[in-house]
Amino acid sequence: MKELAGKPASTVVPKASRTGKKIFRNTWQFHLMLLPAVLVALIFKYAPMPGIVIAFQDFKPWLGMNRSPWVGLENFQFIFMMHDSKQVIWNTLLISGLKIVFGLIFPVIFALLLNEIRLIGLKRSIQTLVYLPHFMSWVILGGILLDLLSLEGMLNRLLSALSIDPIMFLGEGNWFRFTVILSDLWKEFGFGAIVFLAALSGINPSLYEAAEIDGAGRMKQTLHITLPSLLPIIVVVFTLSLGNVLNANFDQIYNLINSLVLEQGDIIDTYVYRAFQSGQYSLATAVGLFKSVIGFILIGGGYYAAHKWANYRIF
Repeated sequence: MKELAGKPASTVVPKASRTGKKIFRNTWQFHLMLLPAVLVALIFKYAPMPGIVIAFQDFKPWLGMNRSPWVGLENFQFIFMMHDSKQVIWNTLLISGLKIVFGLIFPVIFALLLNEIRLIGLKRSIQTLVYLPHFMSWVILGGILLDLLSLEGMLNRLLSALSIDPIMFLGEGNWFRFTVILSDLWKEFGFGAIVFLAALSGINPSLYEAAEIDGAGRMKQTLHITLPSLLPIIVVVFTLSLGNVLNANFDQIYNLINSLVLEQGDIIDTYVYRAFQSGQYSLATAVGLFKSVIGFILIGGGYYAAHKWANYRIF
């Protein structure tokens, strides 16, 4: 303090500022790596946001946003007055909710099982096989599933050989939902397990050694060491997935849905797509804005719950 007493106040640099500059000098490469993702988010996520004003207008393309008549909340009221809106919302919640639940359970189980394999070559081979579907487009997978699950497809031929009546997997509502959820799980569970495998590799091995000395078997070690260690990352994944509770994967549904299962398989995104096709721009924007607001509320609530009950915080 004596050294600082003779210096002007303008020359005294706060310690926090010096620390922040030092950290930035050591990590500027990582900030540079983030720059493309930040630019993409700014250009495609934030720059178009003024367009949400369309949701409160009777938008006419030839008049533009500035001259289209203002209707307030009429588009939002119309959403809930439509006879099929409740069914579309229910379909979205049911399909996306089951995807979130099973998409969290199965990657954890797979990571635990894969972690028990001691042969590195076999472990990497299995990892590669289950990761591959994630990198395949739903356009490709949709075509494969349409051929595989049709009435004349391989699976129904196998059922016929076993004296079981053919099943319309993509032509009956409940079977369609089951097929959508199962195929999404098959495509994504391997890739979703990566974060849990990374968390498993960070567990202190001495905990297992101490438990083994105390006579704990593999099951007790899993229950009392592994799962509690995975709980924070499970909470993180679940919290982040809540924001997508109204996103049931447009690419998948669009490539698999047909008129026979429209009532049970139609989701918000496909509904918005058809509304845009028919020129109902204001209605489609209102539905999209409604979905975004609900998603924001859910992810905010999930973050609060994670902080309160699991002591997890992002900042």
